[in-house]
Amino acid sequence: MGVKINDANRGFIYAEADKLKGCEIHLDYPSVGATENIMMAGVVAEGETIIRNAAREPEIVDLQRFLNGIGANVQGAGSSVIRINGSDKPFRTIEHTVMPDRIVAGTYMVAAGITSGDILLKNVVPEHIIPIIYNLRECGCKVYSKENTLRIIGPARPRAIDIVRTLPHPGFPTDMQAQLVSMLSIARGTSIVVETVFENRYKHVEELLRMGASIKLEGRLAVIKGVKKLIGASVSAKDLRGGAALVLAGLIAEGQTTVNDIKHIDRGYEKLEDKLSQVGALIVRGD
Repeated sequence: MGVKINDANRGFIYAEADKLKGCEIHLDYPSVGATENIMMAGVVAEGETIIRNAAREPEIVDLQRFLNGIGANVQGAGSSVIRINGSDKPFRTIEHTVMPDRIVAGTYMVAAGITSGDILLKNVVPEHIIPIIYNLRECGCKVYSKENTLRIIGPARPRAIDIVRTLPHPGFPTDMQAQLVSMLSIARGTSIVVETVFENRYKHVEELLRMGASIKLEGRLAVIKGVKKLIGASVSAKDLRGGAALVLAGLIAEGQTTVNDIKHIDRGYEKLEDKLSQVGALIVRGD
């Protein structure tokens, strides 16, 4: 697209261009962030930009809806090929409502499943979370959907899942892997989780082991032997979704669990402790 990039300065990236030029880009991997950045660059580039092997997540469709709303010309979001016709015309002002967060919804769904709870979620798009619904049902959860609401009833004890692979949309999202691992750690039987999207995405496992989980890691493979109960412990959130997974584990652990470094959790959840308290969790934010 005509950008000069220098990334040799201690982790900083410098990018400059007199004018962006449309081009054809084939992504080696259907990255959400890469697709979104190219879309936003393409709307102000000269000529047409084509993204092949584009990410197909619902967030891509939502971004297209926003960009077209302000006057851009983007077509194909939700498929593997996106075409953007750039323009130098000023964009117009609009009001845009961001789509419901499907990972936050999935986290609360797992909260119901891991605690044998009964939760009603509003303002969700069931079509966006079909893989999550499928796997929770396989664990023994009852999931009922009606328009933009979901009701999730957890089993007395979850069932193990033979094997789960994280995949780009419409597969099971990598951002739900940690939460599912927490639930499978108390499931009846042995489960296998394969992380195919990101390396080093099992940082939460070490903390779950401190709580009595039985999990063995072999590269991208996690073998989870369900235990009858977890034990409360002082653990640390190493990343966003891993932190949420530790909170979920703390909900059913015997005794008190303290989750440290919650700044990671706050990146992706608004007042997580308040939401869980509304449905009966004994959870407070410390100093």
